[in-house]
Amino acid sequence: MQIDILSLFPEMFQGVFEASIVGRAINRKLLKLNICNFRQFTLDKHHTVDDRPFGGGVGMILKIEPIYKALKSLKLRKPGTKIILLSPQGKPFTQREAKRLSKYKRLVLICGHYEGVDERVGQKLADEQLSIGDYVLTGGEIPAMVVTDAVTRLLPRVLSKSEATTNESFQPCTLHPKPYTLLEAPQYTRPAKFLNKSVPKVLLCGNHEKIKAWRLKEALKKTRKLRPDLLKRV
Repeated sequence: MQIDILSLFPEMFQGVFEASIVGRAINRKLLKLNICNFRQFTLDKHHTVDDRPFGGGVGMILKIEPIYKALKSLKLRKPGTKIILLSPQGKPFTQREAKRLSKYKRLVLICGHYEGVDERVGQKLADEQLSIGDYVLTGGEIPAMVVTDAVTRLLPRVLSKSEATTNESFQPCTLHPKPYTLLEAPQYTRPAKFLNKSVPKVLLCGNHEKIKAWRLKEALKKTRKLRPDLLKRV
């Protein structure tokens, strides 16, 4: 897969994608990452990328022209490409969305900034808009990092064990016959006792059926307590 990120602040990505799973995916050529500064596609000597909003208002709005020219320079081909504007007005980015996007050959992530972007960017240039939560950030760079990380770990051969992405939080739970999307069951490792808190005995019994049943019960219990909205969606 290739991911192109259009941003006014490419320096924000330095170091973030060089480590951990994303860095390994790039080194193994499972992911190609391109950071494009669309400021370089301006024509005036001041490299102006924003302007005052028509009708008045607070703040500055990103202009559509440099974003349009940056997209043209990428020479995108469809099908297999998805252009996404990262915006607090977009639909929620979920694990299901990450899985869907991991099927594309190429993703283009447009990072907004300042007070917002010209409405025509979302209407004419982007295929869709995504939001990582109901809050406003200073720009789309952090959401771009989130989307890139979530999608990359789902790509084939990125994780050493493909089953690592099953039965984790927000994935359809294979422990239950119904299509529940549950939080992951509690996990423990050595030592078996610490700060007077012991690991549940069932995890030490060696009976895989009992362990499976316990994990399902605990996943349901945790989901009901922390994210009951997930069960209401079923």
